[in-house]
Amino acid sequence: MHKNDTIPHQPIYMDHHATTPVDPRVLEVMLPYFTQCFGNAASIDHEYGAQAGQAVENARRQIALLINARPDEIVFTSGATEADNLAILGVAEQYAHKGKHIITCVTEHHAVLDPCLYLESKGWQITRLPVDQYGLVDPDAVRRAITPQTVLISIMAANNEIGTIAPVKEIGKIAREHGVLFHTDATQAVGHIPIDVEDMEIDLLSMSAHKFYGPKGIGALYVRRLQPRVKLVSQMHGGGHERGMRSGTLNVPGIVGMGMAAEIAKKEMKAEEQRLRELRDYLWESIQANIEGVQLNGHPTQRLPHNLSIFIPGVESRLLVMKLKHDVALSTGSACTTAIAEPSHVICALGFGNERAHYSVRFGLGRGNSKADIKAMIQRLKLIIARLRSLS
Repeated sequence: MHKNDTIPHQPIYMDHHATTPVDPRVLEVMLPYFTQCFGNAASIDHEYGAQAGQAVENARRQIALLINARPDEIVFTSGATEADNLAILGVAEQYAHKGKHIITCVTEHHAVLDPCLYLESKGWQITRLPVDQYGLVDPDAVRRAITPQTVLISIMAANNEIGTIAPVKEIGKIAREHGVLFHTDATQAVGHIPIDVEDMEIDLLSMSAHKFYGPKGIGALYVRRLQPRVKLVSQMHGGGHERGMRSGTLNVPGIVGMGMAAEIAKKEMKAEEQRLRELRDYLWESIQANIEGVQLNGHPTQRLPHNLSIFIPGVESRLLVMKLKHDVALSTGSACTTAIAEPSHVICALGFGNERAHYSVRFGLGRGNSKADIKAMIQRLKLIIARLRSLS
């Protein structure tokens, strides 16, 4: 992994929730599938297609092992957004005869909220549960929201902005007890914290390779095959690929890369989780020691090891990020909504008022970050915040 100080004029990268760099080990295994093993995995009549197909199935096994699933439960997509849409809309069409009620949460990613909004326009009932000041949804609230019409519960495993980890296992148990399917958008969790679809009683799970050092443009949806067998109505038609759930020529190099990224995450997650938690805590302590009045967004302990979201009174977050952009790559929130000048719906949901959302920034640490990065960043951050506060 490159170090930030080896590349001239490159800002320190602390936005790993938006995307991660491709691990060199991942890139290495991908390269032959662009030029030498370039076959279409659906071309079963010759060796080129067979090679590609074998590579895809190997990646399926690697990804399945990461979440304790079966290889034939992994359905490849273009990313987590497509996986979320396939899960929600696919369930809605398949199970509409049982009921038209879905339970979700106000702090979900828009890849979940927007399909739910679409279904609502078609006559579905959507229950959007609130969260507490830490961004946690109450499992008892999930239980109370279930009706005879409920066909799906969709609660994200870990929040992409504030890092709060949801009580996934408790919610999975509640869903199973009531015979309701449980989907989790685990985009920020997979590869960073342990996820076990059997232990957590998850029926559908969305993930994206570029969030755990794989390539962009490839993701997957876990679809349970046994107890219960989950059926989905395909949202893309034309060829019946991926067990009829997702038509389209498979992105073989991307799939190979995602598989390798999953294998690396499986092996190195525990050590990396500890290293990043220590680094994150050092960052938070350094910020508190150098910048007055900062407050934490999200749960103090039940959060992703590499996430830090903070409220900086008196400093408008977009202005701060802009002033820092040549030195440090930070974010005000979700990369999917940064083009929209509205306050973060996640921060707003915590109950502190909309103003807090305009004064909050997110740090996402990763494999390339070190204490040296943090020390350099703190000095620049301290200087710019002092200037901005003096102006205001």
